[in-house]
Amino acid sequence: MAEVVKKPVKIMETVLRDAHQSLIATRMTTEQMLPIIDKMDKVGYHAVECWGGATFDASLRFLHEDPWERLRKLRDGFKNTKLQMLFRGQNILGYRPYADDVVEYFVQKSAANGIDIIRIFDCMNDLRNLQTAVHAANKEKAHAQVALSYTTGDAYTLEYWVDMAKKIEEMGADSICIKDMAGLLVPYKATELVTALKEVTNLPIQLHTHYTSGVAAMTYMKAVEAGVDIIDTAMSPFAMGTSQPATEVMVETFKGTPYDTGLDQGLLSEIADYFRPMRDEALESGLMNPKNMGVNIKTLLYQVPGGMLSNLTSQLKEQHAEDKFYEVLEEVPRVRKDLGECPLVTPSSQIVGTQAVFNVIMGERYKMVTKETKDVLSGKYGATVKPFNPEVQKKCIGDTEPITCRYADLLEPELPKLEAEMAKWKEQDEDVLTYALFPQVAVEFFKYREAQKTKVDPAAADNENGAYPV
Repeated sequence: MAEVVKKPVKIMETVLRDAHQSLIATRMTTEQMLPIIDKMDKVGYHAVECWGGATFDASLRFLHEDPWERLRKLRDGFKNTKLQMLFRGQNILGYRPYADDVVEYFVQKSAANGIDIIRIFDCMNDLRNLQTAVHAANKEKAHAQVALSYTTGDAYTLEYWVDMAKKIEEMGADSICIKDMAGLLVPYKATELVTALKEVTNLPIQLHTHYTSGVAAMTYMKAVEAGVDIIDTAMSPFAMGTSQPATEVMVETFKGTPYDTGLDQGLLSEIADYFRPMRDEALESGLMNPKNMGVNIKTLLYQVPGGMLSNLTSQLKEQHAEDKFYEVLEEVPRVRKDLGECPLVTPSSQIVGTQAVFNVIMGERYKMVTKETKDVLSGKYGATVKPFNPEVQKKCIGDTEPITCRYADLLEPELPKLEAEMAKWKEQDEDVLTYALFPQVAVEFFKYREAQKTKVDPAAADNENGAYPV
């Protein structure tokens, strides 16, 4: 009888980043995280995702916390576990493309402050927008993981993904992530995709998905059987719904099999006990919407990630047009097609979603066009897998000549100008990067930080104009 080859699957824990970003609008504070770090550090996770994505913006804007300080505190606490972040390629953690010098400096400072693994993705899957960040990570001896923003459509064939994987390996990436932000990857397609990627690359393959459409745990099971090396999971109090499958469930699933994670359920149970009251509190306060915990199979029809769904709801609420929700959902795939059938992930998901809202509310498609939609159609966000709808492009940008090169090649270095603009607020090197990403929010935070030192009540001192949204 042939000997069974053991291939334990590794677990990346998302509770300190994507789980609370997906379920409670990224509102977990550093102080809530710190007491449990010691236990989490003993688990034996492949890595803990704790930074990047929306955490940077939310820390400053809503929690009045310095995201760099959070990272340093987490790094101090995690003595044995690698820390991972999510990085939006040329868009860093912001919503526009930045010059190369800013991208390189951000990677350098992320590594210097404690990040081991940088997951880098581009909302268009334009590999040109990943190159600078990958090279910068290589230079800093950080692990550069390149993510394929997974989506479906005519152009997204198995050949497309295989070709991308080969190019990613050539680029100098250390691993590949299949980033399924909307829960579109169904179980048997996962088998097919992972098998195909394993045939063309020797790089480790990690799978990230969301439970939104209800298939995520089954998708993980088929992917692991097909040879995927690492899966992303969340501690059960912040799992499922628009978050990831539960860590404890996946550990139990593979127990006693060749894929056994070897993680201790007793220890995981203690960690879950710590997070459970936080979840209960979030439900009671309304921060966690029970709607986000259900299965929404329409995700597979409209390809709308969980975060984008809640954005659409709040935009329609502001316009007193909540009754238009399903019309907007149906408009999203049409706008996506007009915009070259791009994947829907930050920032393209927000761009497509907002444009869909305008198209429905105005009663005429593209009567009102956002700056970002124009930028996509001008080529500033990169090349799309399919051509833009020429009529829509003409209506939105007129005779403007679209950019075909990598947009960042046209940008002058930005750091000297940024340094000069924010010099009066600078207390640490990293402050210029905070300012680069979110100038207005950063200045409000710097004022708040200053006020804290002099023990002035910042709300009273400087909140007449709503400077500190809650």
